[in-house]
Amino acid sequence: MSQTITIDPVTRLEGHGKITIQLNGQGEVEDAHFHVTQVRGFEKFSEGRPYYEMPGLMARICGICPVSHLIASAKACEAIMSVRIPPTAALLRRMLNLAQMVQSHALSFFYLASPDLLLGMEFDPKLRNILGVAAAKPELGRAGVALRRFGQHIIELLGSKRVHPGWVVPGGVTEPLSGAKRDEILTILPEAYANIGLALAAYKQIADRFQPEIDVFANFPSNFMALVNEDGSIEFNTGALRLIDAQGAIIEDGITASQYAEAIGEAVEPYSYTKFAYYKPLGYPQGSYRVGPLARLNIAKSMGTPRAEKELVEFKQLASGPVLSSFHYHHARLVEILYGIEKIEDILNDPGILDKQVRATAGVNRLEGAGQAEAPRGVLHHHYKVDENGKMLWANLVIATGQNNKAMNQGVLQAARHYVKDGKFTEGILNRVEAVVRAFDPCLSCSSHAFGQMPLAISLLSSNGDVIDRVVRS
Repeated sequence: MSQTITIDPVTRLEGHGKITIQLNGQGEVEDAHFHVTQVRGFEKFSEGRPYYEMPGLMARICGICPVSHLIASAKACEAIMSVRIPPTAALLRRMLNLAQMVQSHALSFFYLASPDLLLGMEFDPKLRNILGVAAAKPELGRAGVALRRFGQHIIELLGSKRVHPGWVVPGGVTEPLSGAKRDEILTILPEAYANIGLALAAYKQIADRFQPEIDVFANFPSNFMALVNEDGSIEFNTGALRLIDAQGAIIEDGITASQYAEAIGEAVEPYSYTKFAYYKPLGYPQGSYRVGPLARLNIAKSMGTPRAEKELVEFKQLASGPVLSSFHYHHARLVEILYGIEKIEDILNDPGILDKQVRATAGVNRLEGAGQAEAPRGVLHHHYKVDENGKMLWANLVIATGQNNKAMNQGVLQAARHYVKDGKFTEGILNRVEAVVRAFDPCLSCSSHAFGQMPLAISLLSSNGDVIDRVVRS
């Protein structure tokens, strides 16, 4: 008889999801899926709101990466306003986004992934957590906490709040940076450099132990997408999108926010509330691609900061072309943390960083606008339509987790087929299947936005668990 293994919930993720593994009569894995089971309705309940409220509203989608939503949303609003923000406001936004990236990557690596990496996939699940890491590796545990605190403290200094700051608004930011705050951030940079150096060194010492996982953690040819500057250097706020194939050849370049809807489509599968993004000219699923730290380092030709540049050169030596195993998302996050710290220092030393002109004003000059930015997990796109009075008529959000969704599902299936044999499995084996998803660091709260009518299944069970009735809406 066939059998289904269910991992519910998937642990150490941001949001709610589960994994199902279907076995055939011989106990071999026939199929496997990663299900996003929560539903969020931000696109729908934003309708009717004034467009200028959108950044603050959209930030509430997520408590981990609210800044990315603030920035992408503000850029969509600025397209509606037809306004260019002051240069100092652009620098301050960049610093805010980098600070968020640092704290989010620290959360992903140290709190969610390092229990597997530093303690082992088979370690006692009761101790396989950040507290277990802190007990076994106190120096690394402290480094992880400190790096997250570093990013959050910068967000708080700039935006007055660590979570959901209202500082980013259409047209720029609400207030300039003070000299005292600039100097305070400069004083905490040395500790941040020391902590990320410690983390990179520790990761490189243990990475080779995980070659079996590297081989099967979503390790397959795919396309990759990320923002880049005109010189091919890594970018988080401006630039345009580049899509490459598994050999590194450019499929399409220079995709701006206004062109995004022409290039990217979204498919729906019955087992998840998160959509599946794909490149339209290639169709679905052939046009699926990966985003996030792995994609950014695969696409970037340079980092633009000296220490991160050395790490990028070393990272690219992992493969002759793009690095394909999603296990290496962990390594890529650490490189990006180092880049973020360096770039924050560069911004603070910019001679115009204390300029008081940080906001432009305008009204509705277009009825449609789109904005894109790099969130920690990958490309984030906000697309809005308004009426002549600026009332929101329609919104669509394309989230990084949706763009990685196909790869996550392929990776879960690849790992399950590798580890589950003859219908036999251990807790450690199931943890490895979960760890495939953790490598992508999906944000399920961000990704699951109802758009139109969502499928719904309701089952009525008797007291002994028998299904009495079932209603399905497709």
